[in-house]
Amino acid sequence: MTSPYEGPASKEQFAELLPATRRALLHRLAVGQNAGRAPSMVGAVMREGHMVWAEGYGAVDGQVPGADTQYRIGSLTKTFVAVLVLRLRDEGLIDLDDPLGKYLDTPEGGDATIAQLLAHTSGLAAEARGPWWERTDGALRPELADIFGERPQRHPVGRTHHYSNPGFALLGALVERLRGDDWGTVLRREVLDPLGMDRTTLGPEAPHAAGWAVHPWADVLLPEPAVNTGRMAPAGELWSTAADLCRFAAFLLGDDAPNGDSLNSDGRVLSAQSLAEMRVPAVGPQDPEWVRGYGLGVQVTRQNGRILFGHCGSMPGFVSALWISPDEALAGVALANLTNGFEVAGLASDLVSTVAEHEPRIPAPWRPLDEADPELLELTGPWYWGATPFALRLGAERGLELAPVAGGGRGARFRAEADGTWTGLDGYYAGETLRAVRTPSGALSHLDLGTFVFTREPYAPGDAVPGGVDEGGWR
Repeated sequence: MTSPYEGPASKEQFAELLPATRRALLHRLAVGQNAGRAPSMVGAVMREGHMVWAEGYGAVDGQVPGADTQYRIGSLTKTFVAVLVLRLRDEGLIDLDDPLGKYLDTPEGGDATIAQLLAHTSGLAAEARGPWWERTDGALRPELADIFGERPQRHPVGRTHHYSNPGFALLGALVERLRGDDWGTVLRREVLDPLGMDRTTLGPEAPHAAGWAVHPWADVLLPEPAVNTGRMAPAGELWSTAADLCRFAAFLLGDDAPNGDSLNSDGRVLSAQSLAEMRVPAVGPQDPEWVRGYGLGVQVTRQNGRILFGHCGSMPGFVSALWISPDEALAGVALANLTNGFEVAGLASDLVSTVAEHEPRIPAPWRPLDEADPELLELTGPWYWGATPFALRLGAERGLELAPVAGGGRGARFRAEADGTWTGLDGYYAGETLRAVRTPSGALSHLDLGTFVFTREPYAPGDAVPGGVDEGGWR
């Protein structure tokens, strides 16, 4: 299978953006650089697995920055650490529901599960003990115990979402404990090299931007320190480029990449199931309009009418954002070298919206299935949950999709399992088991979906309906 970075499957599918779209993107970047008063800013768009646009505005060392200019990406580092942790789970070395203390001797946070640390529901404090860890050398905190202050546990474990930088320091230490190497070396070997991300590093490598603070009331600058944060590095140490982050976005798309053709198409970095699990909110968004949530090392947000996942980041002198729309196979990247650049998160999502609105995604050509098992075909068609009609469709790789006929009711997609059952992938039935139940003679009787029974007729006498059907029938 051709990698999406080795050449497009068709010129039409991966053609460059239209001139009007490119101008609209450049306009949005220029407005963002001006409104944010950023010394420099880079924006990029990934579409269908390819970086199709990248521009810089402002200057780095007297030159316009580009897709290969490094910026510090701050908390976007956490998504990379989450990939490392989920690789451990894929290999059977850990269980996400196990407490961290089972694998790591830690002074704090050992009662939280690994999943809770990934989702920021461990209840640990938001920041490391003083002085401000982002601006001081990591040598001040040489051991894990040194990153915790007097009150490290701020909330009961698992009760609420509370963003914790020390929590990801613990996850980095977990990787080191189980791999027997420092987390940066493991990241290079297991993720960055396989994905071809040569310009993502622990320290700056030229060409790179310098970090600046911008005076709030005057157009003057102050250099910001870029220190090695030591034990806290897994919370925000990495430097990267727009081009590398587009590659990372193509990887994170997983099964939503066009034609299944992603940088992870063979699962060599992370299983498709783990990639999908990362973007599922672990706890419900806490704002009343359900705008934001957090999965496993991944932020989830609803902006401009679409669901996006990715992460934002900041360190002194730098801000970053990566937002991905799986429905449109689009991603927006924004990088800038200033402190407190809140414009960047909105810029990244606006880049996605701009391309989606100017050039809506052209779906891949419909193609018939490679094979059709008669027993699977028998499952398709109308089914009834009580008197509510549903339709069951057969998809690729023996997958099924259940959808209400009239638009009301719970639908879901299902992944085929080796034992002849299916597992729900989304919605109410996520994780639930779907079984096709047959009579002793082998005839198809009904569907059992997490104990819910779906029959071929609405309440027909003789159907396997819990509680039975009135003998008088419909009247």
